Amino acid sequence: MTDTHLLPLHNFHASNGARFVPFGDWEMPVQYTSILEEHKAVRKAAGLFDVSHMGEFYVFGPQAAEFLDKLLVNSIAVSAPGRAVYSPMCSRNGGVIDDLIVYRLSSETFLICVNASNVEKDYGWFHQQAERWGLEVEIQDQSEEYVLLALQGPKAALILQAAGFKSVSKLARFSHIFVSFMGVKCLIARTGYTGEDGFEIYTPIAAALELAEQLMQAGGDYGLKLCGLGARDSLRLEAGLPLYGHELSDQISPLQAGLEWTVKFEKKDFIGKNALSEQLQEGFLRQVIYFKLNGRRIAREGTAIINDSGVRVGEVLSGTKSPILDCPIGSALIDSHALTDNLAVDLRGHVISIQRVIPPMQKL
Repeated sequence: MTDTHLLPLHNFHASNGARFVPFGDWEMPVQYTSILEEHKAVRKAAGLFDVSHMGEFYVFGPQAAEFLDKLLVNSIAVSAPGRAVYSPMCSRNGGVIDDLIVYRLSSETFLICVNASNVEKDYGWFHQQAERWGLEVEIQDQSEEYVLLALQGPKAALILQAAGFKSVSKLARFSHIFVSFMGVKCLIARTGYTGEDGFEIYTPIAAALELAEQLMQAGGDYGLKLCGLGARDSLRLEAGLPLYGHELSDQISPLQAGLEWTVKFEKKDFIGKNALSEQLQEGFLRQVIYFKLNGRRIAREGTAIINDSGVRVGEVLSGTKSPILDCPIGSALIDSHALTDNLAVDLRGHVISIQRVIPPMQKL
C-alpha cells in the first residue's frame, strides 16, 4: 500500500484552515472557505494554489530538442529559450499518455511539468524512447525538489509586483523568467489552468514558505485567497481546459479532444503521427463536447448521454456547477454521428436536455 504524501507546505495550509482530501498518493487542500468563494475570487481578483504534487523532469543534452520533438505532438525545437509550450504526448495509436508543459531554459536544457498521477509512467516512457532512438539526452526526475505555486486571476500580475517581482509586468503569456528570492533561483512562468491571466512559480522547498506568506501578504489588498482542488476543477472546466483521465486519456486523442492546434503535422515525425493523420483524413468515431444544463442537478462522470430515441450515444467525462453561470456544466465524449442530434443526460430516469456550448463558458 502506497503511503500518502504530504505537500511541503502542508502545515501552512492546515494553519490557514484547509480541508484536505486524498488525491492520488497525495493529501491535498480541496478548499479553505468554500469552492464558490474561491472560484469567484480567481475570476474577479486572484487565487493562490499549491500544485506541488505535479512532477518535474529535466531533459538536457545536445539532442534534447530533437528528442522532445519526436516525443510530443507540438513543436518544441522551434521554441526559443524563455518560452513555454503546451503539448499532449501520444502513444503510437494516437491516444494520450499525458499532457504537459515544456519550458525551454536554454538551447540544450528543458524543464517538463507532468501530471502528478503520471510521473512514474512518463519517466519510464521518456527513458524508453530515448534508448530506442539512441539520442544523446539525459533525463532527470526532480519532482521532489520543487514547490509549485499557481497565482491565478486578473490581479495576479499586480500582486507579484507588490511582492517584489517587478519584472513579471513585461512577461508575455507562455514565457518564463528566473528570479532570485531568498538567495535561491525561482522560475516564474505566465501560464495557468483557470482561463485567467496567471503565473506558475517553481521554487526550491527551502524558500517556499516565505514565498507563500509574502504572496498572501502582498495580495491582501487585492482580494487574494488561498484556493484548493475544488475551485481548480470548476475553473478549468468552465474554461474548457482538459484534465488528463477525463477529456484526455489513452482512449481520447488530441484531435477528439479539440486540441488539433497542438498537433504539428508539418514535423517530419513524432509518436502517433500516422494514427493521428488517419483520424484527420478519415474522421473519428467520438468527439469531446462541452455543455450546460438547466436546473440544479449535476451530471457526474459516467452519466449516459442519450439521443431523441433514448439510445445511449456517449457519456459525461466531467461535471460540476459553474459559479459564474450559476448552473451545472460538463464535458462529454459523444459518438460523432450523434453530434447533430438533440442530446440529453439521463440522471437516474430524469431526462434533461443538454445545451452545447463553446468554452470559455465564463465569457458566455
